[in-house]
Amino acid sequence: MSLISALSWPLLYLVSEWAIRLLMLVIIPFRRSPEAAKGWLLFFFFLPWPALFLYVLIGRPNYPRWRRDRFARMPQVLKPARNKIRDVTAQQLPDLPGNLVQAATLIEKLGQFPSLGGNRAELLPDYAGTIDRIVADIDRARSHVHLLFYIFADDRSGRAVIEALVRAVDRGVACRVLIDALGSRAWAPRVIAALEASGVAVHLVLPVNLLRRRSARADLRNHRKIAVIDGEIGYAGSQNIVNADFNPRVTNQELVVRVTGPIVLELQAVFVADWFLETEEVLDAMALFPEPRSTGTIVAQVLPSGPDYPEAGVERLVEALVHGARRRVVITTPYFIPNEALLHALETAVLRGVDVHLVLSRPVDQILVSLAQKSYYAELLEAGVRIHLYRDKLLHAKHLTIDNRVSLIGSSNIDMRSFTLNSEVSLVLFDREFNAHLREEQERYFAASDTVDPETWRRRSLASKTVENIARMLSPLL
Repeated sequence: MSLISALSWPLLYLVSEWAIRLLMLVIIPFRRSPEAAKGWLLFFFFLPWPALFLYVLIGRPNYPRWRRDRFARMPQVLKPARNKIRDVTAQQLPDLPGNLVQAATLIEKLGQFPSLGGNRAELLPDYAGTIDRIVADIDRARSHVHLLFYIFADDRSGRAVIEALVRAVDRGVACRVLIDALGSRAWAPRVIAALEASGVAVHLVLPVNLLRRRSARADLRNHRKIAVIDGEIGYAGSQNIVNADFNPRVTNQELVVRVTGPIVLELQAVFVADWFLETEEVLDAMALFPEPRSTGTIVAQVLPSGPDYPEAGVERLVEALVHGARRRVVITTPYFIPNEALLHALETAVLRGVDVHLVLSRPVDQILVSLAQKSYYAELLEAGVRIHLYRDKLLHAKHLTIDNRVSLIGSSNIDMRSFTLNSEVSLVLFDREFNAHLREEQERYFAASDTVDPETWRRRSLASKTVENIARMLSPLL
């Protein structure tokens, strides 16, 4: 009898593994990209039970029901803000050629914000200088300060911002701060204690605690970086509130844009929405959305994206812009794991005669992502895409330019995490002069980069190619 039992347990385990595999052949392909489906099915084929455990935890990019219910109330919560934005005389369609004219319409359909004119934008490539500018603007705040950052540390950079917020509260300025629970986990207790002790309203975004009924999933994060001061000044881009060398292995190079004008109202609306999702507090729209004044000539638009916006993936916009390009595409990102649609769009753009550049970072902070990223180089190089590897720092900046007419800068990487799992925000600017400034920054990247030679890349070792392609198969899960 014991022998039969000994034989039956291995058989039962084997049957259970095949039952899981066959079941997932039916479940996995539903509402999932072919790339993601292949990654999950491969995982299930080799390790059915571990894959099932991971799938239960993170298999679907959906927030808990309580958060989805709260998001369903968002149209009513944001109605006063949207009405204010739509009533401003700054609504203006960008002056674009026919091949790009639908970009603004696409952004509005995805994110529900119209394009607004009368804005001014300034690029901030200096890391410490960006922190100094944010601090200076907080010190001039009269009404309110809103900060939303994936990482908020209590190091030198973070303390400078904390001290500015304390001074603002002492002047009677309302200060509200949102920080991602996972991104800021190393510093959050100290940052929150310092801010709360000074009267700053601060909340952790998407806290993870398996013992709590409303715990968030660890892989669904708020990756946005937004600062809004008095509803008149806004910041967006790639930089967090943390020292550039917070990771001992690398030093970050970032790019942020400081904006004034009506477009700040759209950044404000993104913050107000996230504040409601975390606190269920409806902020006073009349106090936070002042009548905008024109400060420049730039037409701009904000696109929020993430699991809360199932139709608002930033990848749709990037793909559409690349398909619309006629002369030049430059994409800068630290993490490049494209879906098939974007990969084909880039290759097709080259075939149409478009000059396509991809600016990536030679120093890396995520080894597996870097390996998966390298697996795409051969195909891109063969198609004619030029790949530049920034030498000295981790180029963490995230932006692109299309035909010297459209610029996109924000928090989103070109990978499945930013496309599907993270809450991101992108600022799109339709302006030749701003595009020229961003192009100057890109040229500096080119000068500080090594261009990947197609022939040299082809000659790399078989072992390297094998490891990279194994990582690529797992890329939909990264």
